[in-house]
Amino acid sequence: MGTSTSKNGRRDFYSVRRAAWILNLHPSSLSRAIRVGELRAERRSGRLAIPASELTRLLAGAAASQGGGRK
Repeated sequence: MGTSTSKNGRRDFYSVRRAAWILNLHPSSLSRAIRVGELRAERRSGRLAIPASELTRLLAGAAASQGGGRK
């Protein structure tokens, strides 16, 4: 799946498989999250694509839930 890139060279969208790898999840778990509305995805060229902003949101939430900083 081709991914579009922004002006800074980063990807704007990720495939389900690539996003699952980044999040250390099984692709079927990510597909389930999309299906139940926990994760936003768009159809691009007939395939589901996850916006980079969604991955950032999920990663920020995971860091916050793990304590994310010093005490």
